[in-house]
Amino acid sequence: MKKYICLILLTGMLATACKKFGDINTDPTKSSNLDPAIQLGYAQQKFSGDLNVQERLGVILTMPLVGHIGGAWANQYGQFYVKQERYASLLWEDNYVNEIKNILDAEERSRNNNTAKNLNGMCRVMKVYLFARLTDLYGDIPYTDASAAYSKSKPAPAYDKQEDIYNDFFKQLDTAATKFNEGQDLVSNDAFYKGSTAKWKKFTASLRLRLALRIAKRNPTKAKEEIQKAFTAGVIASQDDNCLMRHDNVQNDYSDLRGNGLSAALNQGDLIGYRMTSTFITQLQNTNDPRLYVMARNYLDKPFKPFERVDITEQVKAQVGSFGVRPADFIWDNWQNTIYVNTPDAQGVPVSNNEQFIQVSNYLIAPNAPFLHLGYAETEFLLADASIRFNMQLGATAEEHYKNGLTAACRQLAIYPNAPAVSDADITKFIADNALQPGRELQQINTQLWIALFMNGPEAYANIRRSGFPVLPSGFKSGYSDATQMPRRMEYPISEKSLNAKHAGEAITRMGGKDDWNSRVWWDMP
Repeated sequence: MKKYICLILLTGMLATACKKFGDINTDPTKSSNLDPAIQLGYAQQKFSGDLNVQERLGVILTMPLVGHIGGAWANQYGQFYVKQERYASLLWEDNYVNEIKNILDAEERSRNNNTAKNLNGMCRVMKVYLFARLTDLYGDIPYTDASAAYSKSKPAPAYDKQEDIYNDFFKQLDTAATKFNEGQDLVSNDAFYKGSTAKWKKFTASLRLRLALRIAKRNPTKAKEEIQKAFTAGVIASQDDNCLMRHDNVQNDYSDLRGNGLSAALNQGDLIGYRMTSTFITQLQNTNDPRLYVMARNYLDKPFKPFERVDITEQVKAQVGSFGVRPADFIWDNWQNTIYVNTPDAQGVPVSNNEQFIQVSNYLIAPNAPFLHLGYAETEFLLADASIRFNMQLGATAEEHYKNGLTAACRQLAIYPNAPAVSDADITKFIADNALQPGRELQQINTQLWIALFMNGPEAYANIRRSGFPVLPSGFKSGYSDATQMPRRMEYPISEKSLNAKHAGEAITRMGGKDDWNSRVWWDMP
C-alpha cells in the first residue's frame, strides 16, 4: 500500500506544481490503472499526514485563530489576524489536485461495481468529509463540477452554493449508508477502521450529526431532521468506535505521510516555539480540569531534541505557576525573569522566559500520535447541544449527554502514546464541579467541545463559528493585525480569482461583491 501511496503522492506533487486550477492534461475519470481502495487509503493518510497542510492550516492559522496555541512568530497569521494569502490558499490548491482528485476518481469507478459496494460507501463518506473541510473554510466552492479542475478539455468549474453542497452531503451520506454490508467486499486498505462496515456506519451517522448541527441556525427544520436520522442510525457511542488515523513513529518531512503531520509541524526544528494560550490554560484551571497537565507541560529547551528534553513542570509550577501566552502577545512580549530549578542531573538550572510558558505536551505531539477525526466525546457534546437547542429526545437527557462527553473527553487522551490516564475519581469530581447551569448550557457544552477538539484546529474553528462559543478575546495587535475580531472564513486563492474569474466572481457577488474574510459562510449566522 505504501508503494502505491508514494506513487500517488508523487503524481500529486507534480500536479501541485501547475499553478492553474485546470492545468492537468489527464482526466481522472478515465483512470484505469489505480485501485480505488489505494486511492481511499491515500486520501485518508494525506488528510493528517501532510506536513505542509497541517503546518499552514493547523499550526499557523486555525489553532491560533481559536485560541489553542500562540506566541511564536509564525502564529501571528492566525493569532493576530494577519492576512497571508499563501497560507490561506494552501488547502484549496493542495486538496483539489490531490485528495479530492483521487477520491472523486475512486468513488466514480467503484460506483457501479457490485463487488465494491462497501468501498464505494467509504469513498462517498470520505468525499463528504474532504469537501466539508473546504466549504466550511471558504464558503461556495467547486463541488458538482470539481472534476473539471483536472482537465484542459473541460471548462473551468462553477462554484456551488454552500446550501446546495450541504443538501448533497446529506444525500451522499444516505447513499453511503445503504452500501455498507458486513461480509461483502473487505476493504483492507481502509486506514480508519480496517474495513469494518459497522464502524463506518457509525462514522457516517456521526458526520451527519456534525454537519446537521452546522446548519442549525440557518435551517433548523432540516437540521432537526438530519439530527434525528443520525441518532436513529447510530452514532459513535464508545471510544472503541472513534475515527482515528494511526500514524507510524516517523518524523515527517514535506513528502512523507507516514507520521502525524500535525505533530511534525509542532515539533520540528531545534526549539519548539509554540505555546498554549492563557485563554485555554485559564479555562482548564478555572474548571479544575484534570486534563491540564496531560495536555500541557514545561520543558527545558536543551537538549535540542524535543523528546529528550527534561520535564520541569512541577518545579516551574511551584515557583511561578502555570500560564500561557496572552491573546495579543508574542512569547517575548510578557517577559519573565529567569528562575532556577533543580533537576535529577543538575542543581540551579536556569529556566528562561520561553521555558516558563507552558506548551503542548510531548504526549500529544509524538510522530506516532493518532489524529482524531471524530470521536465519542464530540458526538455526546453534539447530542447535548441538539437536546438543548431543539428540545429533542435523543436517548438521554442533555445533562447525561454532557456528562458522557466530559468523561469521554478525559478518556480520549489515552489514545496518545504514553499519556497518563485521567483517573475515574478525577473525572467524577470534574463532572460534579461543572454541572450544566440553566441558561448557560450551550456555552458550557461548546466550550467543552472546543477543548475536546484541541489538535484539530479547522474543526474547532468551524464549531466556534456555528455555535458562538466560547467567546474568545480579540487577538488584535497594533502594527500587525488586519482585523479586530476573528475572521469568519478564508479568502479565495488569487489564482482562482484570475484564472477562474467568471465563476469565482459569481461566488463573490453572492457574498456582497467582495471576497472578504470577515464575510460569513452560508451556515454561519450570529
